[in-house]
Amino acid sequence: MANTQSLPNVQTKLFIDGKWVEGSREKRAVINPATGEELVKISQGGKEEVHQAIEAAKKAFPIWSGMELKERVAIMHKMADLVEENTDRLALIMTLEQGKPFKEAKGEIKTNVDNLHWNAEEARRVYGETIPAPNNHKYEVKKQPVGVVGAITPWNFPSNMIVRKISPAIAAGCTVVLKPAGNTPLSAIALFELFEKAGLPNGVANLVMGRASDIGEVFAESKDIRKLTFTGSTEVGQMLYEQSGKTLKKMSLELGGHAPFIVFKDAPIKQTVDTLVAMKFRNNGQACTAPNRIFVEEAIKKEFTETLVEAVEKVTVGNGLDDVMVGPLINEDARETIDAQIADAKEKGAEVLIGGGRLNEGEYEKGFFYQPTVLDKVTTEMDIFYNETFGPVIPLIGFTNEEEVIELANDSVFGLASYVFTKDMRIAEKISTALEYGMVGVNNTGVSQSEAPFGGVKYSGLGRENGKYGVEEFMEVKFVHTTYFMED
Repeated sequence: MANTQSLPNVQTKLFIDGKWVEGSREKRAVINPATGEELVKISQGGKEEVHQAIEAAKKAFPIWSGMELKERVAIMHKMADLVEENTDRLALIMTLEQGKPFKEAKGEIKTNVDNLHWNAEEARRVYGETIPAPNNHKYEVKKQPVGVVGAITPWNFPSNMIVRKISPAIAAGCTVVLKPAGNTPLSAIALFELFEKAGLPNGVANLVMGRASDIGEVFAESKDIRKLTFTGSTEVGQMLYEQSGKTLKKMSLELGGHAPFIVFKDAPIKQTVDTLVAMKFRNNGQACTAPNRIFVEEAIKKEFTETLVEAVEKVTVGNGLDDVMVGPLINEDARETIDAQIADAKEKGAEVLIGGGRLNEGEYEKGFFYQPTVLDKVTTEMDIFYNETFGPVIPLIGFTNEEEVIELANDSVFGLASYVFTKDMRIAEKISTALEYGMVGVNNTGVSQSEAPFGGVKYSGLGRENGKYGVEEFMEVKFVHTTYFMED
């Protein structure tokens, strides 16, 4: 691994009420997943720091929500400009702590810039309405910010998931307390350094690190947190949903996915394979929108499979600071999960066409690397058909007709992203309507856009991020009925 850039100078503390503060708990090390080396130790807080952050956000809420709109919008644009100016620095920090290739990390930062600018302008478009009313009456609908927001973000997109929650929240006029993933806190800290520099008022955005169960419990049970937004596992989402029931707060849950990728016989094979490989190995398969069950019509399955294996052979794996397509997995647990899924599939009849194991030797010795893998002859008897695969494994399943593949694709508790490839628009319309998923990509995988709603159904969660729907998640709807006194 030729490139050995060091970690840029970055804060290691919590950020509460506009101040960088030490946490009361033992510091936690951040590990580079490509090398196994410790990058730095980060402050950790307990419940007391979380309560302090909530109090700061509560105090800042009337100030921020009452600020002249154009001033709030200007601050958000300044935040976006600073993120753009610091793209390389932010991307380097992300690659070092998370492992994804540097060029991919830069792409994530650029998405942040777009998201901040878009939500800044969407703040100007939070429209109410006037409803026709009887004479001398006015029926008015107002949209107002919900209040203090608790946000919990994952490690797989450690920068964009933060911006995707904070930007619509503050655009709506809310204040935020953020808890980033324990494995990747540096990307959050680096963003907060820029938010402070942009002039975001004290208490509008607060950053707490610490034990996830403690912080999640405080968020869920706090009466002052009026909205909880979480991206992570379905199991944790269910627990937060249950804990939050006592305070009846608004919730957005972006949970697990198990995306079907359906290829009909008329789809262009080379183009479709290239799209699949690019999406599947993005972030080394560690994405809730990653294609996890690849359904290929039997008429083209042989040719498709051969083309796919040839493409996967060209996928390069290594330190994200080098010119590679795939970096390491996040930790050892991730490799163990994939090992178990592949072992179960092989035992039940699956065939490994390429890959199927860890990369442990030479430059891979100290990192959490895994071979890009293609499995054939996957069936519903195998764990990999039903359990989300957070890694570089492509399972192939054949099908013969539309009804069969609809049934197979919908045979999942998850319902986040789905993809269908065909030149026949009748089929595309039928399948996209029948798929029980919150998002469908037809002949593409671009389901995450700043302008469009992102979210799932079933065990993939509730609520939407991005688009006007994302901002509205942080608003309450108020009805005002005015009667005009008649002159005596």
